[in-house]
Order: sequence, then C-alpha cells, then structure tokens
Amino acid sequence: MFATRFAPSPTGYLHRGHAFSALTASEAARAAGGRFVLRIEDIDATRCRPEFEAAIFEDLAWLGLAWETPVRRQSEHLDDYQAALSRLEADGLLYRCFRTRKEVAAAIASAPHGATEVFRGAPLPADEEARRLAAGEPFAWRLSLDAASRKLGGFGGLTFTDEGEGVVSARPELGGDVVLARKDVGVAYHLAVTVDDALQGITHVIRGRDLFEATHVQRLLQALLGLPEPTYRHHRLLTGPDGRRFAKRDRAETLRSLRERGMSAADLRKELGFD
Repeated sequence: MFATRFAPSPTGYLHRGHAFSALTASEAARAAGGRFVLRIEDIDATRCRPEFEAAIFEDLAWLGLAWETPVRRQSEHLDDYQAALSRLEADGLLYRCFRTRKEVAAAIASAPHGATEVFRGAPLPADEEARRLAAGEPFAWRLSLDAASRKLGGFGGLTFTDEGEGVVSARPELGGDVVLARKDVGVAYHLAVTVDDALQGITHVIRGRDLFEATHVQRLLQALLGLPEPTYRHHRLLTGPDGRRFAKRDRAETLRSLRERGMSAADLRKELGFD
C-alpha cells in the first residue's frame, strides 16, 4: 500500500514551507488511497523541545490534516538505530573518527581541490585507537565509503527513482564518509531516517528539494542494510518576497503567527495551492 510521511524535527515552530510539505504528502496519500504518517524526528536532545512538538500537532490539526497513531518518536526507538549501527560495524563498514569538527574542516580545506572536497578518512592503527579510547576521547562513527564500495562491488549499479528526475545514479561518494553516530547527539539523521522509513513501510518519500542530495547516502544505507527502496519525490521549495526559502534559522513567519494575526487554514491552503 502507498505510504508517505511528514517528519519534522521539534527544534522550532512550523512555517509555510513545512505546511506546503505536509500538505503535499498528505494529498498524495489521499489521492492514492494510502497512508499518511507523522513522525517526530527528535533524536537531537540538545535542540528539540516539548513545546515545539506540541505545536507541531496543533499546527497540523489546524491545517486539517489527519495522521496515523501512535506517532513514532525517534527518541523512543534508539534501540532500532543501535541495532542497525551494530550491524554495519560487524560488517566492517564503520570506523571511529576522533577528529574534531575543526580538524575535519581543516583536512577538507587542505585536500588537493580545496573546500570543494569532502572528508574521507580511515581507521586509526589499533594501538593508537586503543590509547585514545582508554583516555576517554570522544569519537564519531563514520561510514567508510571504501569499505561500502568493496561490499557492493562499487556504486555503479546503485540507483534510486525520483518522480521528477526518473532513475538517478546514486553517488554517495559526494557526501564523503558521513557521520552515522556521535556521543553528543547519538545516531545521526541519515541512519535514523533510513531505518524509520523501512520500519514504517514508507513506499514514497515526499520531501523538499533541499534533501535531494541526502538521498544518495540513504540509498547506500538501504543497500548495505538490505532495506526496501522507496520511490522519492522532491518538491519545490517555497520562497519569501526576498527570494530566500523559508527556514527556521532565518526566523520565517510561523504558522502560529499566521493564525494569531487572523489567517484561516483555508486561506493558507489556498495560498499554497491546496484549495
């Protein structure tokens, strides 16, 4: 059965861009007679807040959306992500990276082509790694593209289907050796979302164009973990009068603010093309 989802992080209040994405996914599920799933991506305990999560439910209900219950909260399913991480580790696909973010940035900048390169690393010698672990130094688990390529026999046959682009050759090497877990945040976005989509039976991932590049890495993780491959749709991004896309970090006007100044849900839906 067709199933799609809207998966916000409770790190701020929703804005028009979120409304457009949620409505796009919900309408796709309605048209297909399928499932619309709401997922709360709250693994970043340093930034997520209960009040923002409560506001998500309030805003989506105001828009007239309905979703399956119970809602999956990532923070309640850390064992699922740890199981996937342990499997990747057992397959020799991960390595501990002790570099700080500053050191990683410096390594990228010093690469032959400068800052256009991505980070590629390798496991430390066993004795040095043991010394650092004994000293309690923090580290991140990174996915080794070299090891992943060996396991799959290269990335040449790795593809994904996007409703707008057709069959796309996946190029996970564009992201470098991505972080899949770290001490301060725990499991990283790429792994959590890939596991969740599989466990929730998501057949169609509908999300903004800004996440198109993330699909390359997530498709690799699906292949490595033997997970089903959904179809993708990356919709256009809404922009404000200044031409910039709506974003939390730019303090885009929130749905709460629109509601408080008298805009109705029907008016917003019409503005967004869902009348």
